[in-house]
Amino acid sequence: MALFRQHTDRELTNLIAEDNEAAFAELYNRYKGVLYLHAYRMLGDEDEAKDILQELFTTLWVRRKELISISTVSSYLYQSVRNRVMDVIAHKKAEEKYIDSLSQFIASGEYMTDQKVRENELRSIIESEVARLPTKMKEIFELSRKENLSYREIADELNISDKTVKKQVNNALKILRQRIEIIAVYFPFF
Repeated sequence: MALFRQHTDRELTNLIAEDNEAAFAELYNRYKGVLYLHAYRMLGDEDEAKDILQELFTTLWVRRKELISISTVSSYLYQSVRNRVMDVIAHKKAEEKYIDSLSQFIASGEYMTDQKVRENELRSIIESEVARLPTKMKEIFELSRKENLSYREIADELNISDKTVKKQVNNALKILRQRIEIIAVYFPFF
């Protein structure tokens, strides 16, 4: 390798284009330290800086025939490191944005979906329990809760007293509470 220390970057790239591994090693050793520091200053992460250098020099070797067209090797290498660093930063930002949006979705979306499912299940249970009420009690309860009629309006419609309506609604609520409490004991997810 000492053989190539006196060569210019242009001479090295010409030799590398001819598959000279020793010339490639000289170019690598000449620039690895400063390029590493360049990448590290921008990223602040040793491993990522090392990865960028490894990727850069691997690509250089694979595309070694194209090195002949590079006018200033040092500028090309610095620019390549800078571009790769910018790609890493952009990827991190996109990743963070995705993780943030995913976290928000999980925090709100999944909770809302789960809550909606529970609401629908509870509504279904209540409706089935209302259906099991005695016929007259069920009719009075549905007029009160579904039709939003007052006790007086229900009493007039069914030709019964306000007190009977009030008592039937209270009894229906008591029965429903008891049944739903029993369900909640056996199915605590509600």
